[in-house]
Amino acid sequence: MRWLVPFFLLGLSSLIQALSSSGNRLLAIIEETAEKDNYSKLWADLQERGYSISFESPKNEKLALFKHGERAYDHILLLPPKSKGLGPALSPNRILDFINQNGNVLLALSADSPTPSAISSLLLELDIHLPPDRTSLVVDHFNYDSLSAAEKHDVLLLPHPSALRPDVKNFFGGDGIIAFPRAVAQELGNASPHLAPILRAKGPAYSYNPKDEFESVETPFAVGEQISLVSTMQARNSARFTVFGSVEALEDRWFDATVQSPDGQQTGTRNRKFAEQVIAWTFMETGVLKVGKVQHHLSSLDRKATDNGSVVQLGYLDPKIYRVKNGVTFSIELSEYSYDHYSPLEIKPSDAVQLEFSMLSPFHRLDLRPVSTTVNDTLYSTTFETPDQHGIFTFRVNYKRPFLTNIDVKREVTVRHFAHDEYPRSWQITAGWTWIAGIWVTVAGWLAFVGIWLYSEPAYERNQGKKMQ
Repeated sequence: MRWLVPFFLLGLSSLIQALSSSGNRLLAIIEETAEKDNYSKLWADLQERGYSISFESPKNEKLALFKHGERAYDHILLLPPKSKGLGPALSPNRILDFINQNGNVLLALSADSPTPSAISSLLLELDIHLPPDRTSLVVDHFNYDSLSAAEKHDVLLLPHPSALRPDVKNFFGGDGIIAFPRAVAQELGNASPHLAPILRAKGPAYSYNPKDEFESVETPFAVGEQISLVSTMQARNSARFTVFGSVEALEDRWFDATVQSPDGQQTGTRNRKFAEQVIAWTFMETGVLKVGKVQHHLSSLDRKATDNGSVVQLGYLDPKIYRVKNGVTFSIELSEYSYDHYSPLEIKPSDAVQLEFSMLSPFHRLDLRPVSTTVNDTLYSTTFETPDQHGIFTFRVNYKRPFLTNIDVKREVTVRHFAHDEYPRSWQITAGWTWIAGIWVTVAGWLAFVGIWLYSEPAYERNQGKKMQ
């Protein structure tokens, strides 16, 4: 019966696998071991979701993010250190290399400890800006916890964030209040399409340095919704980097705390739920898209049809060559990973998955419509006519949205011109009827002229005299 042991261990490992679609090896960087107990609920939630957590100090000289050229961990949870540096293993270049090899990073900040220059340099590489004095915090005199911050107003009370745009799915919504104590403000650059805020401050909030003892702040670093409290960067390879502006919000005491707004209304915090949502997205438990079958084929083209229901496949799948003005059907299967399974991708009515049929520039840009759904994916398809231009064309589905992994699928085909026996006959071209009529009018006119010429010969007079010798 020993031969059953490997199969039993394999089945057991599949049961304890992390919910993340990219692995379960988590490196938690925490400088002081005694502070680990402050986040016991966080560690318990991560272990319950199948993560294998390795706790390391940034001062550990044996710490390495790579082994034999490959990632030694799948994810990094970086808590703010007390010292000024993070060590050679966690330099900005090494963390960027980790991201370039599809690793995910969650960086937490705190206003109680100055942000190390290495972290500031790393964030500048990503176009995320921190206050220059590195000790500033965010205050809000209208949305604060009157129980724990009655004077300083540095514990912000915020609702769950809404959708970033109408066409973007919200992975961080919910009911209840989030307590955000002693947060570090972030300002996102406008040039990068890879950046997106998860949680913003409200209008009255501003960032200032508490060491400046003035009655008013003349030039704050950022104000209102300019302040991003939780920011994200998704790279071109879909690796994720999240900046969490308040590490205190992850502590046990704020996971189920009771807070009171300035108007006296008390409520429980939803920090635990919000932390789960942010970590799940960062470590690729949510918002991960998968491409299934990608197919195209020659098809009948009914110009009066409004969908693909009347399309009939002609020939075999995925041919390498088409002809100009052929009817072509393109289809792609898309699914979305959510915690522990793949489900059909559903997009909002204001959004669209589009197909480009291009040669240098798109000749067609068409919406792909869902035509069928299975348990794990949705089939998107469209039918169109190839342009009247021969050459090398590309089917391309380029779908990139905030908080979703990128999809960029390409298939090359050749579009040829008509063969010599495929051109329509002249009488089938309505624009040529005028010239055809002109030819036959000319022929008829010539025949009429010849007939008239032949039958209009002049009469000759006969010679009545005899021939003289």
